[in-house]
Amino acid sequence: MQRITPFLTYNDKAEDAATFYTSLFNDSRITKTTYYPEGTPMPKGSVMTVEFELANQPYVALNGGPHFTFTEGFSLSVSCTSQAEIDELWEKLTGNGGQPGQCGWLKDQFGLSWQITPANIGQLLQSNDPARAQRKMAAMLQMYKIDIAALEQA
Repeated sequence: MQRITPFLTYNDKAEDAATFYTSLFNDSRITKTTYYPEGTPMPKGSVMTVEFELANQPYVALNGGPHFTFTEGFSLSVSCTSQAEIDELWEKLTGNGGQPGQCGWLKDQFGLSWQITPANIGQLLQSNDPARAQRKMAAMLQMYKIDIAALEQA
């Protein structure tokens, strides 16, 4: 069976990122670390790859050097079940130099983009009243971290 594994390339922080990410989610762990051998572009013995799982989804992180950077064109989306979960992940992911973004998007301290949203975001933005649906969308567009109660009231 084929399995699609996100492959994330860092300058030199793959191990730090994997350790941080696995601390955030249940059913997460580092499964394998490999090191650069002599004769490669990176220092011998430095971390080359870190294989890890987030909520049982496999990932690979590579230290590939400074010419690899992340863009907002790729993000990890987390569907949260409560405002408390949104608040906790938002605080941890924007900490230590992370950057908040609009509509539940952020960049973590390693430059990776995330979407931290309620699992029922589609339902929260819908309404049989078109004016209310428009108010809800307008409210969300003004938010950085998603506020479930504010969307319900809009």
